[in-house]
Amino acid sequence: LLSFGENMMINTESVLHGFTDLKNLDHLGPIVLNQAKGIYVYDQNGKKYLDANSGLWNSVVGFDHPRMIEAAKKQYEKFSGYHSFFGRIAEPAVALADKLIEISPFNKGKVFFTNSGSEANDTTVKLLWFINRKKGLSNKRKIITRINSYHGVTAVSASMTGKPYNSEFGLPLDGFIHAACPHYWKNAHDGESEESFTKRMGEDLENIILREGADTIAGFFAEPVMGAGGVIPPSKGYFDVIQKILKKYDIPLIADEVICGFGRTGNLWGSQTYNIKPDIMIASKCITSGFFPLGAVILGDRMSNDLMEASYKAEEFPHGFTAGGHPVGCALALEAIDIIINEKMIENVQRLEPIFMGGLKKFEEFEFIGEARGIGLMGALEMVHDKKTKTPFDGSVSIGERVANQCIENGLICRPLGPSIVLCPPFITTDDEMGIIFETLDKTLKKVFSEVKSLG
Repeated sequence: LLSFGENMMINTESVLHGFTDLKNLDHLGPIVLNQAKGIYVYDQNGKKYLDANSGLWNSVVGFDHPRMIEAAKKQYEKFSGYHSFFGRIAEPAVALADKLIEISPFNKGKVFFTNSGSEANDTTVKLLWFINRKKGLSNKRKIITRINSYHGVTAVSASMTGKPYNSEFGLPLDGFIHAACPHYWKNAHDGESEESFTKRMGEDLENIILREGADTIAGFFAEPVMGAGGVIPPSKGYFDVIQKILKKYDIPLIADEVICGFGRTGNLWGSQTYNIKPDIMIASKCITSGFFPLGAVILGDRMSNDLMEASYKAEEFPHGFTAGGHPVGCALALEAIDIIINEKMIENVQRLEPIFMGGLKKFEEFEFIGEARGIGLMGALEMVHDKKTKTPFDGSVSIGERVANQCIENGLICRPLGPSIVLCPPFITTDDEMGIIFETLDKTLKKVFSEVKSLG
């Protein structure tokens, strides 16, 4: 039992934690947080942690930005909640849809609101199926993503996610295909140049299209940078090659900007960073800077026209969520976008990038760091047992968990992803705070690696 407030006691055994080693949690117990300031969170005992993961990639303007708090108060007082069904919609949702089209790569288009990135990806698959059925293309249903990609946790978006843990649920569903992962450091053949590797990634995709039949494929989904896969930037020229192939076979490209969108890579969109010309974009996470659950499907002109034509034939678009387009969420998104753009958050990401990446790269001097990688303010350290052969640690060592747990002990929150440690600091991070991140990580890695080395 833990104390909560002045008189209430809470039983932490009542909570089922997602994406958590529950056996390890039984031993360590959860960290119950009860307040936050800037980029720091505090537990119920008053211990302070620098959150170098922006919550879960999303709390980029800090946990207590006064403009965000005021925007929530004002909207709750004016119009606290409503749906977007039957032709009715809250005013902030209209304003947000206009704003998203304005700042998107599209000249015109439409926006559909969800409550998360998972729902947005799920919605987009249904949308593609819906359009194709109304065109008389009922067999055009297959979805291509990449091995190690992450697109969500609903049954459809989990089927898109190319992570091995989804097999625990009997996923993916039929018709979800995973192309090769464009991680050059890990997946290149001996002596293979990056240019040749990228060419091979394109050949892999084209072979899948030819094998399955282009007339059966509804779309190709890709994160500009694979986030939950371990912060994997694409190999050089990857999207140039991929887009030519998709265009050749008239397959829509959907950019999953849930993590990269709104500044994480140093541009407003990850698509800008990698010269991606998507047909549809998926947004969430930073869209409200973590102050409200919100996702969005942003359709370009061509896909919007196709959707409207299909909806006219069906007499409606038969899909939606009760809280999609919630007025408070949309008001907070408008505020967060304005802060990110007009309080020079992206400029700060660009300014901090060389400091951040330089700090990560220094760890490649460590015996057990195989690769330091990233872009903007998203980065990862991949730990290996043998640098020369890139041999990973045995799973029983739980190297990522060891480092993350020791970071917690030292007052730093970072994320373990298999053999990698991921960092994605908030956009408001200062130079001094960046220094604290790397000083703490240096101390942590030295301690953990010393312990691991003693294991033999």
